[in-house]
Amino acid sequence: MRSRSGSGRHPITIITHEDPIGRGPANYMIHADLSDRQDGWREQLWTRQLTQDRFEVTCLPFFIYGICYLDVVTIDSNHLVASVVQKSGHRTLRVALVADHQDRDQLHELLHGKVVEAALPHEWLQGTYLSVDLPPGTDPAALAEALKAPAQAGALHWEIDS
Repeated sequence: MRSRSGSGRHPITIITHEDPIGRGPANYMIHADLSDRQDGWREQLWTRQLTQDRFEVTCLPFFIYGICYLDVVTIDSNHLVASVVQKSGHRTLRVALVADHQDRDQLHELLHGKVVEAALPHEWLQGTYLSVDLPPGTDPAALAEALKAPAQAGALHWEIDS
């Protein structure tokens, strides 16, 4: 994450992707507004520009809802997502590890191994947040089963977004 001063009353905090799955030399950065969840917060999204005003998302969103890998979005004059104009059919499984939980490091390793074993594209943010791409037709049941007990123990929170 990085912060910068904004013209509003709150500084802008931008959540950046450390290693986006679709990183390429022609990526175009846009932002998704997260102020409905936290004033001044934005998530940086890596995209591929399709036309002057249409962009294909090439990363796995950590916090913005309703946008998944390969969805096509438009932006406003501030380079903020204005709308989703085409859904890709991909879904995003998100996991937030509880930072001060005693089993956090072991859970990180376990989950990393599960997504690698399942050959699912994924991104980590600060070793605590995990986004996993669920391409069309992917059954997340095995991964969801691995999340059930740690979630019940209060070690993590998870959801699937489409």
